[in-house]
Amino acid sequence: MERTDIIILGGGLVGLTLAIALDAHGVSSAVIDPADPADLIAQGFDGRVSAVASASGKMLDAIGVGARLAGKGCPIDAIEVGEGARGVLGFRPDPDDGALGVMVENRELRIALHATAEAAKDLHLYPRSRAAKVERDSAGVRVTLEDGRTLAGALLVAAEGRNSPTREAAGITVARWQYDHVAVITTIAHEKPHGNTAFELFFPAGPFAMLPMNPDAEGRSRSALVWTVSRKDAAGLVGLSDRGFLAEAEKRMGAILGRLLAATPRSSYPLGFHHAARITGERLALVGDAAHGIHPIAGQGLNLGFRDAAALAEVLVDGVRLGLDPGDAQLLARYETWRSLDTATVAITTDALTHVFGVPGRTASTIRRLGMSMIDRIGPLRDRFMAEARAKAARCPSCCRASPCDVRPFVLISSLRHCEPGESRGKQSSRSAGGSLALDCFVPRLSPASSQ
Repeated sequence: MERTDIIILGGGLVGLTLAIALDAHGVSSAVIDPADPADLIAQGFDGRVSAVASASGKMLDAIGVGARLAGKGCPIDAIEVGEGARGVLGFRPDPDDGALGVMVENRELRIALHATAEAAKDLHLYPRSRAAKVERDSAGVRVTLEDGRTLAGALLVAAEGRNSPTREAAGITVARWQYDHVAVITTIAHEKPHGNTAFELFFPAGPFAMLPMNPDAEGRSRSALVWTVSRKDAAGLVGLSDRGFLAEAEKRMGAILGRLLAATPRSSYPLGFHHAARITGERLALVGDAAHGIHPIAGQGLNLGFRDAAALAEVLVDGVRLGLDPGDAQLLARYETWRSLDTATVAITTDALTHVFGVPGRTASTIRRLGMSMIDRIGPLRDRFMAEARAKAARCPSCCRASPCDVRPFVLISSLRHCEPGESRGKQSSRSAGGSLALDCFVPRLSPASSQ
């Protein structure tokens, strides 16, 4: 029987990120995934791109993944939002604040994560493997693979995606519904440079997003296109010739990016919503799409998963450093409490936006434009939306808050309560008035120069 601290079912973007974060702090894990890594990183396997918010980027930097992504993504320096092809709202941070995020191809994310995982000391990969039997009880977790190998650990993490069998087996209730939307995804080359700007145009049928990417091999400007259409129109749009598709896309975007020059093969994904009633159980934690799935209208789905991974890693490392069992109910309760408000808020907000922008008619359009104009003119509202875009509006794990110059190996020190942005984290371990030892926070280790 092979033993490890944490057993993670699912080696996707969130599952691997969690395992790498744990390994960075000496907590061992086993990642079980049915896919062949060679297939996952093959050219053409997945044409999707992801908006990695600045807070998520800092986490990837902190755990050693960010260096492998250097130069692979395109910074998002601004976001322009419009009703139809009419722009009414823009978000452009001060130059000193850095980019809002980075657009990265999912393939590049997988390559970086797999390379980091393979180099990790306490991370064990089980590719092309499935769990045939899973047992969870007060004594621990035992997973028997289809090839007969058995793994034992203290905590099971479900990172298997939207249709998580582990979540279903645990009897966790899920609120779910399908939108009458399908996202058609491709990459387009275009005449005008995008200026590192993401454009999102709202139509009654759904949002039309153009997301900046690095130039192609011929030096042409490129953007990822996420075109949300009604379910009945999706097959026809995907089946158009390249010429016909580009002509239809140009009608939607007007002259924003000039003439469209080429498009990669298109793919489509039906859109839905789901949210687990709880994300923990006996020696069980859910992360990423196993816990929640939202409409891509705000580009926050992957960032929510990254925050799950960072929060769970922080909670578990805190507990291990204090000598607690990683499957301790108190640790899991802390994770549940920490993540519940953030995930619920983002889920409700994106669902509401989907319905608000789907209301047809001139009156509804006028009201939406008025609302966006107000946001554009009111500083605090603009700041709040930019914080959401950076994934900083919620209480983030400390590794997502570190300034770029301070992203170094993390050390844990104790404090009497959760660390909040701007607070001193240098207090020594102590017991609170109630007699319980508070859990630690991730704190970046400053270099001698930065601590002066």
